[in-house]
Amino acid sequence: MAVKFADRMNLLKGSEIRALLALTAKPEVISFAGGMPAPELFPTEAVKEAACKVMDSMGKVALQYTGTDGFASLREKIVARMAAKNGIKVDIDNILITSGSQQGLDFSARVFLNPGDVVLVESPSYLGAINAFKACEPTFVEVPTDDAGMIPEELDKILATTENVKMIYVIPDFQNPTGKTWTLERRQKFMELINKYEIPVIEDNPYGELRFEGEFLPSLKSMDTKDLVIFLGTMSKIFAPGLRIGWVCSTNAEVLGKYNFIKQGADLQSSTIDQLITNQFLEDNDLDAHVEKIKAVYVKRRDAMLKTMEETFPKEVKFTHPEGGLFTWCVLPEYMDAKVIAPQCLEKNVAYVPGGSFFPNGGKENHFRLNYSCMPEDKIVEGITKIAEVLKANLK
Repeated sequence: MAVKFADRMNLLKGSEIRALLALTAKPEVISFAGGMPAPELFPTEAVKEAACKVMDSMGKVALQYTGTDGFASLREKIVARMAAKNGIKVDIDNILITSGSQQGLDFSARVFLNPGDVVLVESPSYLGAINAFKACEPTFVEVPTDDAGMIPEELDKILATTENVKMIYVIPDFQNPTGKTWTLERRQKFMELINKYEIPVIEDNPYGELRFEGEFLPSLKSMDTKDLVIFLGTMSKIFAPGLRIGWVCSTNAEVLGKYNFIKQGADLQSSTIDQLITNQFLEDNDLDAHVEKIKAVYVKRRDAMLKTMEETFPKEVKFTHPEGGLFTWCVLPEYMDAKVIAPQCLEKNVAYVPGGSFFPNGGKENHFRLNYSCMPEDKIVEGITKIAEVLKANLK
């Protein structure tokens, strides 16, 4: 007897990134494909000390269920950090701990989207969000972007002419996949439109603290006067992704309550012991100093990548200059297909992520994403030089 699955399963495909990462697991491959932080920078000894302290002082609590909202002391620290780093003034009742910000994306779709509802995204947008939203069978509308972010005039036009827009998903800081950051003017104009049309916004901020140059810019949530922005934060890129500590912040009690209901049905709560270890680490260590250490390494790797690209890539290939985060984004001549070129690079033991999947409605295969956080500078130079050789061989 053939097993019959729900119709929605036909919409879900294995992540192109995950499939590629399996191919790049070989030690000889120079991989620019993942979006992971550098493991050599993890504070392993400090985490071990925090874990031991938690088990010695409150082991029975750590191994027990806790409230769905999350551990109160950790939420207090998140509230303080959001005020300091993002300009967001909230209290712990506005915070729900999630199993990474990816869970927040999944919950957002389930809270707001019925089949056929419209979700607006940047063009391109984060593949993990696109895949999370697809399970709820929405219609994706891509909003054109440029180097300053989402184009307000285009957004206004879409909102004025498109029915049943249920939410807008954006990454204003060091966007995945492009590395671009919205200007202050774009943020202000965006929020004017949000207040005009009163559409919920999912502001995803996994990379915001990883700024290498320029001034920190206020989050959209800090400009939110109508409780329309739901802010997703995470410890994954600044601390340790394996602990899966993320959060949803909403100042609309009804909205956060819906996320809480979904959380109860999904997993009851995020891991108690992981929350307590994270909380203990934050009590005993200077997270700001740790973030500065990460940034000092990443900026050198970014610079090595961009310098080598400037020196070796064909002039027909364009790429972004991220001010922070983990990625740069390459745009090829329209006749070139990054999916066709990727296996040629893999033959030289170099990997990147083809960019077509970052466009939910397809049709744009002349892009690819490069990650610079996980490779030392000498490997970056070697890998980019090899990609340049393949690109030159594919020019017309």
